[in-house]
Amino acid sequence: MKRIVLLISVAAMALLCGSKASAQGKYGPDSTECIKYLSYYTEYFKQKNYDAALPNWRKAYKYCPPTARYTMLSDGTTLMRRLIQQNAKNSVYKEKLIDSLMVLYSQRVEFWPKYSVNTLNNQASDIYNYYKNEPVKLYEGLSEIISKLGSKTRANNFLFHVNTAIDLYKEGLLDAEKVIEAYENAIKYLGEVTPKNETEGKMIAKTVEDIESLFIQSHVASCDNLIALFTPRFEADPQNVEIAKNIVRMMNVTEDCTDNDLFMNAVTVMYNSEPSHTSAYFLYKLHSSRDESDLAVKYIKEAIDREDSDPATDAGYLYELAAYSYKNSNITEAYNSARKAAELDSSIAGKAYMLMGTIWGTLPCSGDEIQQRSKYWVAVDYMIKARNADETLAETANDYIRQYSAYYPQTAEAFMFNLTDGQSYDVSCGGLRATTTVRTQK
Repeated sequence: MKRIVLLISVAAMALLCGSKASAQGKYGPDSTECIKYLSYYTEYFKQKNYDAALPNWRKAYKYCPPTARYTMLSDGTTLMRRLIQQNAKNSVYKEKLIDSLMVLYSQRVEFWPKYSVNTLNNQASDIYNYYKNEPVKLYEGLSEIISKLGSKTRANNFLFHVNTAIDLYKEGLLDAEKVIEAYENAIKYLGEVTPKNETEGKMIAKTVEDIESLFIQSHVASCDNLIALFTPRFEADPQNVEIAKNIVRMMNVTEDCTDNDLFMNAVTVMYNSEPSHTSAYFLYKLHSSRDESDLAVKYIKEAIDREDSDPATDAGYLYELAAYSYKNSNITEAYNSARKAAELDSSIAGKAYMLMGTIWGTLPCSGDEIQQRSKYWVAVDYMIKARNADETLAETANDYIRQYSAYYPQTAEAFMFNLTDGQSYDVSCGGLRATTTVRTQK
């Protein structure tokens, strides 16, 4: 009998405790006060009466557990930012407010992990805004967030991180390896992002371009530094494709750093393990830097022909092949490649036309006086096309036009060959043909 009574008592106590916990619910032991002040501050907050919302929010934050309502913490960050702005000149109080803001972010991540990606990215933005003049804190804060988010980090936060690392390096507060690590992570993680739309894709591409420009201009990674840093890593795991990719990527953006054994070995690993237009292109870079023109042309043509490249990439490769072929006196290859590049991508048509004009302007032409000078008409045609396709090239194109126009025949000379201004004329020089119009010096 006693045992039955005891069991009933235990059950009653458990029921009582459960009912108390249920009564407390998500609003905590002071649920009445919690709910009251949540209601008060929320009404003011909705009306954007933030001054009235703040004291009521403080009460809600005091009485409510962090799990009571997500908006209590997210609204709190908004109110803290306003307070920080209002007290910008009070450095001591401002610092305490920033600390409070960071605590709110930590609570949001801890108690509301569902929203942690957005929370951490917002925190990174605030870390950048409030620690601009404290680069060590800024670097450490961004490093921690990037380590948690990886490829989910917003693109601009990578840019802030690399820029801060470079600044610390220049001040002697960070070694080159840490800066290289920041750069590597940024490029790696941004490369893993699948853009939601074309606009985001362009934004990510622009961020990558900005990060690469910052890194190159910083001169943190000299070629000797990269070889010293990456050689032990590569030798420890010579078939690791990710290590090989990092080496190739880093050396490719470093001046005069593609003509060395480490780059060659890393590119070869990439090409053998994951054949692609990228690995073929890097083999072109390697052999072109060593003046091995036959192999260089072979690999860049392979990069162009591969199905995994897109038209814009192919156009870039074609232009590079054109410039390389022109440098190596392969005029026909240079001209045809530049023409194809212009047809594939209008964004590089201007510089492709300019190269085609330059090719015509330097062709050897045989024949009579007019035939020898006719190439300059064609050269000017292409310079005009270059100027029209890309206004940023106008000044250079006009310089070429003035230079080539000086070689036009005199009106009397043209008349002797039964030619007048505006007349159609077929030109054949150095294996290239074109139809142009007669022009004389005015």
